[in-house]
Parts: sequence; C-alpha cells; structure tokens
Amino acid sequence: MFEGMPLLLLHNVGAKSGQEHVTPLVYLSEDGRTFIFASKAGAPSHPGWFHNLKAEPNVSIEIGADTREVVAAEVTGEERDRIYAIQSEQQPQFAEYAQKTDRKIPVVELKSV
Repeated sequence: MFEGMPLLLLHNVGAKSGQEHVTPLVYLSEDGRTFIFASKAGAPSHPGWFHNLKAEPNVSIEIGADTREVVAAEVTGEERDRIYAIQSEQQPQFAEYAQKTDRKIPVVELKSV
C-alpha cells in the first residue's frame, strides 16, 4: 500500500489514553517543510492521531535514520489548499480520498523545534 511513497513515523501520545502511539504516515516535503495529511483514506472522521496532535502538538518523527522533535500546526485556508493540491498531484490517491468524504482533509505541518 505504501510502496514507493515517502513515509515517516509519527510518535504521539493518545489524548484520552495517555499511551504512546507510533503511526506510519505518507508525508510531503516541500521547500524544507514537512506536511502530513489526516486523510484516513477518505473516511468520514479524522484519524485518531490528528486528535492527539490537537491535544498535544509537541511530538517526534522519524524519517529514515533521522529522529527529531517537532511541533504540529494545522495549515488552513489557501495555503492548505495549495499543499493538498501538490500532494494530490504527486500521490493521486489523496485526490480520491478527498472525493470520498464530505470533510475537508486537514493538512498538518511538522515544524522542527
């Protein structure tokens, strides 16, 4: 399913459980910035990790052998639309996810601390 796609591991803490979660996610690197997408494959609700980031935005990520601390910030408005369009062009399934759901799929930037 993820073959050939850029992947990172998101380390986050459950907003309700307090337990650590590690989630593999497709990401977009654009102009030195890192973005993830709360698509949940076009499901009607946001993924659990998105709710966790809203509750605690200070997380860590692994990309290859590199681990770093980041702060998650939701991207909105025209910037969100621009980033999602780039992702959809590079990974066409993201355009399909957007068509499958009535919700606007959140875009999250992971800013290095």
